[in-house]
Amino acid sequence: MDDKTVVKTVVRVSGVSIISNIILSLLKLLAGVFGRSMAMLSDAIHSLSDVFSTIIVIIGVKMAKKEEDSDHQYGHDRMESLASLALGAILFLTGALLIYEGIKKIYLGEEISTPGSIALIAAVVSIVAKEGMYWYTKKAADRIHSDALRADAWHHRSDALSSIGSLIGVAGAMLGVKILDPVMAGIIGLVIIKVAYDIVKEAVDKMVDKACDEEIVRAMKELVLSVEGVEGLDLIKTRMFGTKMYVDIEISADGNLLLKQSHEIAEAVHDNIEKQFAGVKHCTVHVNPAGYEHKKLP
Repeated sequence: MDDKTVVKTVVRVSGVSIISNIILSLLKLLAGVFGRSMAMLSDAIHSLSDVFSTIIVIIGVKMAKKEEDSDHQYGHDRMESLASLALGAILFLTGALLIYEGIKKIYLGEEISTPGSIALIAAVVSIVAKEGMYWYTKKAADRIHSDALRADAWHHRSDALSSIGSLIGVAGAMLGVKILDPVMAGIIGLVIIKVAYDIVKEAVDKMVDKACDEEIVRAMKELVLSVEGVEGLDLIKTRMFGTKMYVDIEISADGNLLLKQSHEIAEAVHDNIEKQFAGVKHCTVHVNPAGYEHKKLP
């Protein structure tokens, strides 16, 4: 899929997310105020953070898909990972704020109001809407292989989970267990922090040249050894560069072959890797004469 299509997809999906989150934020805010629910107000803050995080996703993906230039000869792919980091930071701060507010409400002995039915209705509407947005965004993210968009999808899922927490808190408080409202606000915060941790960890892995999954590497090894003329695989190294993969390979071939013949074998390995693995941005292949002593394949 070309970069223009990727950017268009991200902008389209993100536009739907922004409009949906603005509407939901206003609904939850009104429900929280008039329904006197701390959990619902916390949920409204979470939805509002979704708007800003989605804008970050759009900026990050657009920057990541910029053409290579003299200052960035390997492209800008890591910009998408930076967008994911920013998204994770926003989620973490949101979660921490919700936990703080819940603890303050409980331990300072502030009066806890009994929520109204409007907060209950808003929670149900939010759960359905946010879970739908999760699947809509995730499907697009999987199609274009976008980590930032996938992180945004999980932001929708975390919002759906927080709305479930709001529903429990509101329902419990309406049944007389008022403390359940701020307790659920704190639990929602913990769930959001866990999602933030997962997003940040994945982004960091892709910024520090973490190797590709073992399953992908195993498939690459099998593909290399299947190429005619390859007598052995001496070395294979992989690294993540944003959402793309870089691969370095050393193969063994008959030492008596002409340079042109060795080059053709290497070219076949190179082309097969880049064609069969869509996430590979660049593959480098070096040919050693068979029997050449080399460090063992890890």
